[in-house]
Amino acid sequence: MAANAPITMKEALTLGSVGINPQFITFTHVTMESEKFICVRETAPSNSVVMIDMNMPMQPLRRPITADSALMNPNTRILALKAQVPGTTQDHLQVFNIETKTKMKSYQMNQQVVFWKWVTPKLLGIVTQSSVYHWSIEGDGEPVKVFDRTANLANNQIINYRCDPTEKWLVLIGIAPGSPERPQLVKGNMQLFAVDQQRSQALEAHAASFASFRVTGNDKDSILICFASKTINAGQVTSKMHVIELGAQPGKPSFTKKQADLFFPPDFADDFPVSMQISNKYGLIYVITKLGLLFVYDMETATAVYRNRISPDPIFLTAEASSVGGFYAVNRRGQVLLATVNEATIVPFVSGQLNNLELAVNLAKRGNLPGAEELVVQRFQELFAQTKYKEAAELAAESPRGILRTPDTVAKFQSVPVQAGQTPPLLQYFGTLLTRGKLNAFESLELSRLVVNQNKKNLLENWLAEDKLECSEDLGDLVKTVDNDLALKIYIKARATPKVVAAFAERREFDKILIYSKQVGYTPDYMFLLQTILRTDPQGAVNFALMMSQMEGGCPVDYNTITDLFLQRNLIREATAFLLDVLKPNLPEHGYLQTKVLEINLVTFPNVADAILANGMFSHYDRPRIAQLCEKAGLFIRALQHYSELPDIKRVIVNTHAIEPQSLVEFFGTLSREWALECMKDLLLVNLRGNLQIIVQTAKEYSEQLGVDACIKLFEQFKSYEGLYFFLGSYLSSSEDPDLHFKYIEAAAKTGQIKEVERVTRESNFYDAEKTKNFLMEAKLPDARPLINVCDRFGFVPDLTHYLYTNNMLRYIEGYVQKVNPGNAPLVVGQLLDDECPEDFIKGLILSVRSLLPVEPLVDECEKRNRLRLLTQFLEHLVSEGSQDVHVHNALGKIIIDSNNNPEHFLTTNPYYDSRVVGKYCEKRDPTLAVVAYRRGQCDDELVNVTNKNSLFKLQARYVVERMDADLWEKVLNPENEFRRQLIDQVVSTALPESKSPEQVSAAVKAFMTADLPHELIELLEKIVLQNSAFNGNFNLQNLLILTAIKADPSRVMDYINRLDNFDGPAVGEVAVEAQLYEEAYTIFKKFNLNVQAVNVLLDNLKTIDRAVEFAFRVEEDAVWSQVAKAQLREGLVSDAIESFIRADDSTHFLEVIKAAEDGDVYHDLVRYLLMVRQKTREPKVDSELIYAYAKIDRLGEIEEFILMPNVANLPVVGDRLYDDTLYEAAKIIFAFISNWAKLAVTLVKLQQFQGAVDAARKANSSKTWKEVCFACVDAEEFRLAQICGLNVIIQVDDLEEVSEFYQNRGCFNELISLMESGLGLERAHMGIFTELGVLYARYRHEKLMEHIKLFSSRLNIPKVIRACDEQQHWKELTYLYIQYDEFDNAATTVMNHSPEAWEHMQFKDIIVKVASVELYYKAVHFYLQEHPEVINDLLNVIALRVDHTRVVDIMRKAGHLKLIKPYMIAVQSNNVTAVNEALNEIYVEEEDYDRLRESTDLHDSFDQIGLALKIEKHELLEMRRVAAYIYKKAGRWKQSIALSKKDHLYKDCMETCSQSGDRELSEDLLVYFIEKGKKECFASCLFVCYDIIRPDVALELAWINNMIDFAFPYILQFIREYSSKVDELIKEKIEAQNEEKAKEKEEKDVIAQQNMYAQLLPLALPAPPMPGMGGGGGYAPPPPQQMPGMGMPPMPPYGLPPMGY
Repeated sequence: MAANAPITMKEALTLGSVGINPQFITFTHVTMESEKFICVRETAPSNSVVMIDMNMPMQPLRRPITADSALMNPNTRILALKAQVPGTTQDHLQVFNIETKTKMKSYQMNQQVVFWKWVTPKLLGIVTQSSVYHWSIEGDGEPVKVFDRTANLANNQIINYRCDPTEKWLVLIGIAPGSPERPQLVKGNMQLFAVDQQRSQALEAHAASFASFRVTGNDKDSILICFASKTINAGQVTSKMHVIELGAQPGKPSFTKKQADLFFPPDFADDFPVSMQISNKYGLIYVITKLGLLFVYDMETATAVYRNRISPDPIFLTAEASSVGGFYAVNRRGQVLLATVNEATIVPFVSGQLNNLELAVNLAKRGNLPGAEELVVQRFQELFAQTKYKEAAELAAESPRGILRTPDTVAKFQSVPVQAGQTPPLLQYFGTLLTRGKLNAFESLELSRLVVNQNKKNLLENWLAEDKLECSEDLGDLVKTVDNDLALKIYIKARATPKVVAAFAERREFDKILIYSKQVGYTPDYMFLLQTILRTDPQGAVNFALMMSQMEGGCPVDYNTITDLFLQRNLIREATAFLLDVLKPNLPEHGYLQTKVLEINLVTFPNVADAILANGMFSHYDRPRIAQLCEKAGLFIRALQHYSELPDIKRVIVNTHAIEPQSLVEFFGTLSREWALECMKDLLLVNLRGNLQIIVQTAKEYSEQLGVDACIKLFEQFKSYEGLYFFLGSYLSSSEDPDLHFKYIEAAAKTGQIKEVERVTRESNFYDAEKTKNFLMEAKLPDARPLINVCDRFGFVPDLTHYLYTNNMLRYIEGYVQKVNPGNAPLVVGQLLDDECPEDFIKGLILSVRSLLPVEPLVDECEKRNRLRLLTQFLEHLVSEGSQDVHVHNALGKIIIDSNNNPEHFLTTNPYYDSRVVGKYCEKRDPTLAVVAYRRGQCDDELVNVTNKNSLFKLQARYVVERMDADLWEKVLNPENEFRRQLIDQVVSTALPESKSPEQVSAAVKAFMTADLPHELIELLEKIVLQNSAFNGNFNLQNLLILTAIKADPSRVMDYINRLDNFDGPAVGEVAVEAQLYEEAYTIFKKFNLNVQAVNVLLDNLKTIDRAVEFAFRVEEDAVWSQVAKAQLREGLVSDAIESFIRADDSTHFLEVIKAAEDGDVYHDLVRYLLMVRQKTREPKVDSELIYAYAKIDRLGEIEEFILMPNVANLPVVGDRLYDDTLYEAAKIIFAFISNWAKLAVTLVKLQQFQGAVDAARKANSSKTWKEVCFACVDAEEFRLAQICGLNVIIQVDDLEEVSEFYQNRGCFNELISLMESGLGLERAHMGIFTELGVLYARYRHEKLMEHIKLFSSRLNIPKVIRACDEQQHWKELTYLYIQYDEFDNAATTVMNHSPEAWEHMQFKDIIVKVASVELYYKAVHFYLQEHPEVINDLLNVIALRVDHTRVVDIMRKAGHLKLIKPYMIAVQSNNVTAVNEALNEIYVEEEDYDRLRESTDLHDSFDQIGLALKIEKHELLEMRRVAAYIYKKAGRWKQSIALSKKDHLYKDCMETCSQSGDRELSEDLLVYFIEKGKKECFASCLFVCYDIIRPDVALELAWINNMIDFAFPYILQFIREYSSKVDELIKEKIEAQNEEKAKEKEEKDVIAQQNMYAQLLPLALPAPPMPGMGGGGGYAPPPPQQMPGMGMPPMPPYGLPPMGY
C-alpha cells in the first residue's frame, strides 16, 4: 500500500501462529466482540475454547469447554457459552467469570438461539427464530423479550445485532439467497426497532451501525443509523450507503438525510457489504465487503473518502477498534488485520487527490489532524480581511492542533477597533472559545484581565466551576487582587505550591497546609507555622500539632519541643490534649512525657490527672513520683494504687472521708492477706463505726483470700456484732459450719435483727439445735418465734411450752399451735396439763385449732391424765363440722358412754367411730352398748361372743338378719352351736318380723334352707308375712334414703341433707344436679367444703352471679374467684369480671378479657388488668393491647413512656389497629417511633397535618403512600401539596388512572389538568401521562385537545384517547387520532358519520385511499353523492384503483345520477369495464355525442356491441348510424355493417369494412355493386382500399368486361411495382447476411485482443469518485499497484475496466 494512503493496514495477528487450526477459522467458530479479545471454539482433537487477549496475543488461554458458541465480554474476562440441550431444540446459556472461576448466570432457553452477541458490556442480545431477547448479567433476571422478528427476516441467516449508545434503537441484520434473476448476489435484510415506540421497520440492508453526531446548533447528540445495501431491481443493481437521523429532537436542528453510492468494480459484481464500523474519533464510516473491499465515507456529508481492497481472502468478521479510531478484520486465512487512519496523510489526501478542501478542514478539526494548517490559516486571514470576526473566531476555536490559539491571534482581535453598539471582536473570540471548550493559559489570562477590569468576578467563578479556564500562577496573581478565595483555588489547580501555602497561612487554615503539602510533596517550616498559630489560636495549634504527629515518616518536630511551646505560654490544657493524643500507643520511650503530662495536671488540674489515670492509658511513668503528687493533690485512691510500701499505704488509707468506698474495696483486693488485715485493723481503730461498712464489704468481697475465720476474729476482737452480722450474712448460704451459723444467729440476736434470727432458725439445717435453744432461752428475746422454730424443728415442744407458759407468753403458745404446727398440739396440751394450766385456756386452745389437731395423740394425752372430759366440747365441735375422723368419734363415744348421755343413740347413729374399740370399751360397762357398737361395725365374732356370753339372743338375731352374710348364718346355725335354738327363736319371733328388707328376708330364707331347717323356715315365713319389722339405716341406707327421696319425693331431700351426716356428699350432689335439684346440690357441696363445685352450681345452674360473688367473698379462694370471673365475663359484666380476675390473680384468660373489654369499652379496667398480667407473663398480645387501651383512654403520655421501656408489643400491628380505629394521635406516636413513614403519612393525613404527611411520604417514597396523601390533600383542597404528591404517583403507570379518577370524581378538573401538565416535564414522564392529559383535554378543555395530540401523538396511547374523543364527540380530533393510529377505516367512518365537524375534502381523500375495508369506498360514494356531489369525481379519481367500477356505476345508476360521474367514468374507461363502457355509451347516445361514442366504442370493446348497434342503427342522425355500422364492423358483422353503410351511401366506410374483414368474396361483391351502380370512381378506390384481398385476375376481368380498364389501370401499375420490389429485396437480404457473418468474425478477434491489453492497465487502489460538482473532471493518474506492507498479500487482480473518471 502506498505510503501516502489515508488508511493504514497492518497484520496484528495470525490465528495460525497461536495454534488455531484453519478449519476453525469460520464465522461460526470465531467471535470478536471488541478490540480486546478474540474467542475461538475448537472441536478437534478435543472440544475447547481459546481466548486470545489482544494485549498479549501470543499467550492464548485454552480451556476444555464443550459449547456451540462462545463470546468474550467486550470489556472484562467474562465468557458467555451456548450449548444445545441433548435431545431437544433448546439452548442452555451460561456466563462465567474467567478470573474468579465462578458461574455468574445460567438459563435454559425454550427456543433455539440462532445468533447472539454482546450489545453492551452488561447485556447479551439473544436472537431466536421468532424473537429477540436481552439478558442482563447483573442480578438474577431471566432473558427479557424485546421484540419479534419481522417477516422480511424469515429464513435469513442473522449476521449482526446492534444497539445505539442510548439503548433506545436496535437493529437486526440478516442475509438470504439472492433473487432468481441473480441468485449469486446475496440479499440483505434489516429490522430497525424503536424501543420507546415499540415499533419495527423492515429495510433492505447488508450492514448497519449506529453513531452519535452533534449537529451544529444542537446541544445534544443526534442518533444516526448508517446502513449499506446492494439490491437488484429489473436487472439493475443499486449499491447505496445511507445516513439517517433517528428520533429527531423537536424544535432543534436535525441531521439532514444523506446517501452515497457504493462503487463495485466489475470483478466484484457479486460482492456485498458484510460489516460496517464507525470511527467516532474521526467521524468516518467504514464499509467492509465479503471479498475484502473497504469503502471509507465521511459521516457528516456521506462523501466518499477512500476505496481499496484490504484482503485477498474473504472477510467474515470485524470489530471496532475504538481506541485508535479504526477496526479489526478477520479473514478466512486467519489474518487479524488492523485498519487505522493515517493521521499524517489523510488530510493532504482529501485536500490534494480528492480536491475537497472543506472536507479536509473538517476532518482536521474533528480529529485534530495535521495537514490543513495552511488552509486553516489562509481561511482565517480571509475571514478576518472580510471583517467576518465571528466566523474567524469559530475557525480559530476549532483549528486543528490549536494552530490559531496563539497570542498573535489574541493580539489580532485586540487590534480591531470596536464599533459602537457592537460586541468587541475579542469578546466574540473568547465567547466562541468558551462555547467550544477550555481556554489555554494565555487566553485564560487575557480574558480574566478583561473581566477583572470590568469587576465581573462572578463570570470568573462560573468559568472556573465549568473548567473553562486553564489555571496558572499569573492568573492567580491577577485574581488575588479582587478575591483571595478564588485566587487560592487557581493556585491549587496551577500547583503553585508556595503561593498555596502562603494563602492558607493568611486564611489561618493551617490544617489544610499539611494535607496539601502531603499531596504535592512540599515541606514547609513547621516550627514557624506552629508558633504562628499559637499566638492566635491555641486550639488550632493543637490540631496542627496532632496532624504533624500523624504524618508519614513521623512528626517533623519533637513532641517535647512542641509541649514546651505550649507550656511556655501556660497552655496547660492544650499541652495535655496534644500529649494525650500522641501518647496513645503507650510506648516505653514516652515514659518521660507520660510523667510530665501527669505532673503538670496533678499540680494544676488534679481532676484531669485523675481521669487520665482512671483511663489506664499510661504504664511507663515514674510511679513513686506520681504517688506523692497524688497524695498532695488529695487523690488518695490514686496514691494508694501507686504506693508500694505498707507505712505509706497505712498513712493514706485512713483518709476514708476522701476516698470512694468502692474504690477502696477494690484496692484491698490488690493487697496481700497480711497487709489487708493490718489496714482493716487500722481503719477499725481509727473510726470503728465510720469504717465498719468498708471493712464488711472488703471482708465479704475477699473472704476467700483473707479467710473467714480471720475476718470473724477481727470483728470479735472489736466486739462488732454488727460487722459480724453483715459479714456472716453474705457467707451463710454457702457454709455448712454449725458454729458459723450459731455465731450469725447470736450476732443477729444481739444486734436486734429478730427477723433474721427467725429466718435462719427456720431455714438453716446446720446450727446446733440444743445450743441455740439454750441461747435463745437465755437471751429472752421479746419475739419467741426464733425459739419456736428451733423447738418445733428439733422436738423441744414440751420445753418450749414450759418456757412460754412460765414466761407468760401464752399468745405465742396459741400462735404455735394455730399457725406453726397444729400437729404438736397434743404435746402442748399435755405439758400445759402438767403445768396445771387452767382448763379454759386449754379448751380455748384446742377449739382454736379444731380440725387441725391430731385427735388420737390428744386423746391419749388426756386419757393418760384422766382428763378426757376436757375434750368434750372440742370433739362435739369437730363432729358438728362434719369430721369423720375415727379417733374423734371414738373419744366422743367413750365420753358419752362414761357420762351415760344417751350412748345408744351415738352408737347407732354415728358411722365414724371404731366399733371394736368402742365395743370393747363398753363390754364391762354395758354389754348392750357393746352389741350396738359391734353391730354397727359388723364385728361378727365379737358380737356373737358378747351376746352369747350375756344371753342377748334377740339382739344377736336382729344382727344376723341385718348382716345377710351367708358365712355368719352358717356359723350361728351350725348344729354344734349350743345357742342355736335360742337364736332361731329370736329370729323368727322378733328379728325378721321387724325387717322390711326383701334382701334380708331373702338372705335369711336362704340361710335357713342351707341349714336344712324346714320346720323353722315355715315359722319364719309366717312371721314375715304376718309381722314385718323396720330397720334403722346405716351409711348405705342413708345414701339410699336420700337418692330414693331425690327420685320419689324431692321435697324431703333438703331435710335429709340437713339431718344426715354419714352419706357420700360428692356423689349425691352430682345426682342432685342431674335431677335439677340445684339448691339441694349447692347445700351438699357447701356442707362438704366443695367450694368450686358449689360456685359452679350457683353460676351454671342457678344462674345467680350475685350469690356466687357473695360466696366467693366468704371463701376467698382463687379458684372460686376465677370461676366467678369467667361467669361474669360470659354475662358481659366486664368490669366486675376484671376485678374478679385481679382478685384471683388469674392471668390465663387475658385473651377473653381483652376481647370482652374491647366489646364493652371498659379500657380503664382493662389497663389495670393488663398491668397485672404483665407482671406474670411477657406476651406481645398483652403489651400490644395495653398500648391500645392507653390510646382508648387518651393516655398518650403513658404510650410514649411504655414504648421507650423494654416491651414485646407488636408495634406495627398496634399502629395499624390504632389507625383503623381512628386513634390517629396514638398511631402517629407508634409510626414515628418505628419509622413507618408510609403509615405515618396516612395518619397525619387523618389528623389534617398535610405538610407533615407530605414530608413523611417523601421519606417513605412509596407509590401507595404518595397516592393516599395525594387523595387526602385533594379532599382537603390542599391542591399544592396534592400536586407534589401526585407528581410522584403519576410516574407509576399503574396508579395514574386511579389518581385521575379520584380528581375527576371530586370535580377537580382544573387541578388534575395542572397536575398532568406538570407531569409532562418529569424525567420519568411516560406515555400514560400524555395519554391521560389528552383524555382530560377531551373531557374538560376541548380547545387544547388538538394542539396536544398533534404535539405528542408519538407519546400517546392513541386507542385510549380515541375512546375519550368518541365519548365526548370531538369528531375532528377523533379523525386525526385514527389517522395517526393507522385506523383509516375508523377515520373514514367517523368523517362520514359526523361530516359537519370532521369532513375536510383533502384530508378525507388521504384517508380513503388507506382504508382496508372495500365497503367503505362505496359508503364514501354514497356519502359524497348525498352531501358533496360537487367533488364526487375527485373522490372517485382517488379511489379509482381500489373500487369495483361496475358497482360504482350501479350505485349511480340506481340513484339516477349517472351523468354526475361522467368525468370519473372517462378516467377509468381505460380499464375497459363493461358497465362503465355501456354507461358512457348511453350518455353519449343521449347527448348525441357521436365523436365520443365513436371513440369509446373504438377504444373499449367490453360492452354489448350488437345491442348498441341495434339501438342506434335507426337513429335520426347519420353519424350515429355510421357509428352503428362501425360497431357492426368491429363485431365482425361485416355484411350488416356494409349494408348499413350502403344504405347511407357511405361507400368509403364500405370499402374500409371490406378491407378489414379480409373477406375476398365481400370485396369482389362490393366491386360488382359499384359497377352496377355506375360508381366507377368508387370501383377504382375499392381496388386500392381492398388491394391485399382482391384477386388481380378478378379485378382485370370485371374492368375489361365493364369497360373500366382506365379505372383499373392504377391498380395494375401498383401490382407490377410491388412484385418487382419484392425481387430486389430478396437479392439485397442475401448480400447483407454475407456481410454480417464476416463482421462478426472480425469482432470476436478484436474482443480477445482487448482483454489481453487491459490486464496491464488497472491499479490496485483507487480513490473514491468525487461528489458531483466538486471538481475532478480531469481526474488524476492512478498510482501503480503496490503490495500491502507487512501483510504478505499479492497484488490485487486487475478489474478489467477503464479509468472511472476519478
